[in-house]
Order: sequence, then C-alpha cells, then structure tokens
Amino acid sequence: MYTLDMSVDLVSFAKALADDTRQEIMAHLCCVWLNVGEIVAKLEGKVNQPTVSHHLKKLQEANLVLTRQDGREHYYTLNEDAIALCCGRLMLRFAPQRAERLIRVEDISTST
Repeated sequence: MYTLDMSVDLVSFAKALADDTRQEIMAHLCCVWLNVGEIVAKLEGKVNQPTVSHHLKKLQEANLVLTRQDGREHYYTLNEDAIALCCGRLMLRFAPQRAERLIRVEDISTST
C-alpha cells in the first residue's frame, strides 16, 4: 500500500524538475510501477543504480513519486495528482486569468 500525500512545495517541485535525469525517470514512471533495477534498465546505461536511487530520493522528497514495498523490492510510480496540483498552483500564481478558464480553482487552492 501507499499513502497519497497532497502536500506540495513549489520550490521542491521546480528543483526536482530542473534535472534532465529526473525528468526522464518521471517519464518512465508515468502510469506504471517500476523498481530501481527496471528504471536503470529503461535508462539504457545512462546512469547506474546508486544514481537512480539518489534521484528517486529527491523525487520522493518533492512528493513527485509514490512508493510501495513488495517483499524486499520497492516500487515507484509518478504521483500524477501532485504534479497536476503543482502545475495548477503555478498557473494560479503566474497566469491567474488563464488558470480560471482551465482549472477548477477550488481544487487547487484548498489542497496546499
């Protein structure tokens, strides 16, 4: 099981997204659960297991991935709700008129 935490820090979100490797890891984690070895394989030798683990820790700290444990293995998936929340909050902050046309403001403003 995993717990869905909707607390989101925009600075942590931005820092996590600022790294190309983390962006690639996030792309691979969309809609699937993968363990570290599977993520390393998907990155096709670009980074090793300790580096992937480091990036996953940063993504966890920013609440951008969810984790679950199955035996000794830890599995990761993209926290799509947190990403949508962050993007919505950024739109409210920097493009409020557009945000009001695209998103339900009450969903974003109450989930801080």
